[in-house]
Amino acid sequence: MYAAVDLGSNSFRLSIGKHDGDTIRVLKSMREPIRLAAGLDAAGNLTEAAQQRAIACLQNFAITLSAYQLDAVRVVATSTMRQAQNIATFLPQCEEAIGFPIEIISGEEEGRLIYMGVASALAQPNERRLVVDIGGGSTELILGRGPDIERVESFSVGSVKQSLAFFVNGYVDAPSYEAAILSARSHFEDGAPPYMPQFWKRAYGSSGTIRSIAEVIEKNGLGKGITPDSLEALKQRFIALGHVNRIDLPGLRPDRASTVVGGLAILIGVMHELDIDELTPIEAGLRMGVMWDLTMREMRRDRREQSARDFARKFHVDEARAARVADDALALLEQLKPSSEATSRLLYWSALLHEVGQAVSQTGHHKHAAYLIEHADLPGFTDREQRTMSRLLMAQKGNLRKVEEFLADGDFARAVVALRLAIVFMHARIAVADAQPKLRMKNRIELELPRALVSGHPTLSYWIEKEQENWDEVGVDLGLRTVT
Repeated sequence: MYAAVDLGSNSFRLSIGKHDGDTIRVLKSMREPIRLAAGLDAAGNLTEAAQQRAIACLQNFAITLSAYQLDAVRVVATSTMRQAQNIATFLPQCEEAIGFPIEIISGEEEGRLIYMGVASALAQPNERRLVVDIGGGSTELILGRGPDIERVESFSVGSVKQSLAFFVNGYVDAPSYEAAILSARSHFEDGAPPYMPQFWKRAYGSSGTIRSIAEVIEKNGLGKGITPDSLEALKQRFIALGHVNRIDLPGLRPDRASTVVGGLAILIGVMHELDIDELTPIEAGLRMGVMWDLTMREMRRDRREQSARDFARKFHVDEARAARVADDALALLEQLKPSSEATSRLLYWSALLHEVGQAVSQTGHHKHAAYLIEHADLPGFTDREQRTMSRLLMAQKGNLRKVEEFLADGDFARAVVALRLAIVFMHARIAVADAQPKLRMKNRIELELPRALVSGHPTLSYWIEKEQENWDEVGVDLGLRTVT
């Protein structure tokens, strides 16, 4: 049983589901209209009132989550938390309130998860499709074929932002709508060519905003489905009502009216720019994608594995050499008994990528690798995971003072030892399986090697002496014991 929590710019949502054959059956859903994007002040900080609304909601979610026996929980935050200037102080409060780590995901990762959720709900395995998701703070366009994503892009225009910017104090009129639509079109203008109809067979709308628009069109007899004509009819109905407080239409909850007016402007803009004749709403998206992602991880079909390998190929890494270092690093870490399996996975992927920096320069390649991994778009990875991997890659060679503050984390220190020694053995052209080292780490690092191995590989002694010097600089003793 899995739980997905989506901390969106308009609403916070929770879904609890169970994997059932080819589907995930949703057992529980919750939604609270926090309108976080509306809580950003002129300086880009979340106001105290917005923070308190969010904290109270997360505390309620925590109570619900505690009532279920869950195999995994993933909490993701989107556009507004990506932008908030005071997120560093606010995020720990949110994590304490809900009781789980919160991942602030990139727009591209958001799009990947949205597409995964949509693809899981569609039967056509080879269909070429476009998915449009209009959130409170951003809009994602995703192009794919069957389960596979071909292209994803996030645009910084969302329903809450558009409503606040163009329908001031809730007033709705024709000039405001025209301005809001033109503004939306300007966001998609340059990015439109790869998403035009020649690249897909059918277009889907996955967000709550799009589903709300479809429902109000249907229940008010404004057209058949989401088309340019039906959207124009809905726009004219909103203009005739004149204010969000007077929008009381079948199919539209009163609390959604203030954001749907902005969402409609974006949808009209994107359909014009991408020349979409019809958009099909679908009851699947980010939260369903998160639950499928958790399911795939349990089934050992982790998207992060493919991301790491794809990135290595992009930078022309020697795959056999990288795989050898990764396998050896894992074997060494296993002897050190890390407290978390997550450490082993991050170490393995870091080792696969440890030479990507050589594509920039042989000199200081570990620094280049660290920068690339921290800032790259790696589907499936969270920002927190990429920062940890970046630090591991920074620590792969040279002095350890640059990561000294992180060595207090026992699992991180163990991973650093394993990675550095795996690289030492690789440079000495010795396989860990042949060396059969014994490795321990408590207050000091203890390495035991066959005497014949050390004497038969002079460079091995050199590399280990360098390691002893580097660890000594951060107050850690590395002892080498040779045995017959």
